[in-house]
Amino acid sequence: MKPATQRVQVTREGLLDDAFVAKVYAQLPAGARLRSVEELEVSIDAILSQHERDAPVLVFGYGSLMWNPAMDHVDVRPAKVQGWHRSFCLRSIIGRGSPERPGLMLGLDRGGACHGMLLQIDAGKVRDELRVLWRREMLTDVYEPRWVVARLGRTPVRAITFTVNRSHPRYIKGLPVQEMAQMINTGAGSLGTCREYFDATVEQLAALGIRDAGMERLRAAAG
Repeated sequence: MKPATQRVQVTREGLLDDAFVAKVYAQLPAGARLRSVEELEVSIDAILSQHERDAPVLVFGYGSLMWNPAMDHVDVRPAKVQGWHRSFCLRSIIGRGSPERPGLMLGLDRGGACHGMLLQIDAGKVRDELRVLWRREMLTDVYEPRWVVARLGRTPVRAITFTVNRSHPRYIKGLPVQEMAQMINTGAGSLGTCREYFDATVEQLAALGIRDAGMERLRAAAG
C-alpha cells in the first residue's frame, strides 16, 4: 500500500528550506523538471531589469497570495487588472492535487478583468522576497511572471503577477463547470485539498467585497 502523503504548509520559512521544497515536489511524475536556483535568479533578474532600482515592488495576487502570501510585505490594497481574468485552468498533480487525485488550480488567463490584491514589498527587501515568491510560483513552468498595469481606484500602477503558460500540458481550458467542480471537490495532495484552496479564495474575495461570476458559478456547482 502506498504511504499517505504527509501534509505540509506553505510558509516563508518553508519556502526557503530545501527539505520543504523536496517534500512538495517529490510528487512530480518521472521526468518532470524543476528550475534550478540559477534559473530562478535569471528570471528574477529579467523582471527587475524592467524596474527602477531601489524602489518598492507591487505584486498582484488573485488566488492563494490573497490569503497566504508567505512573504514579507508592508502594505495590502485591493486592485483591478484589465485584460486578464481569474480561472481554474491548471490541472494540479502536486500540492493541492496528485496523479491519483488531480485537482484544479488558479491561473491568470487572457481576457476580461480581475479584482485582487496588491502586496507591496519594501524596497530594501525586494530581492529576498522575490526569491521566496519565485520558489513558490516558478519552480515549474506553469506560470509566466510579467508586469501588468493594476488600478488602485483610478490610479494605474505597475505590478508583478503570474499568468498561466498556455503552452504547458497542464493548462486546461473549457472544461464543463460540473467537471471543474468535481476536480475541486476531489483533488488532494501534500498541501491539502483543492476544496480547501477554493473555499479560502472564495472567503477572501467575500471579505474584500469582490464579486467574481466565475467563482460564484463554481461554488454553486461544487455545493
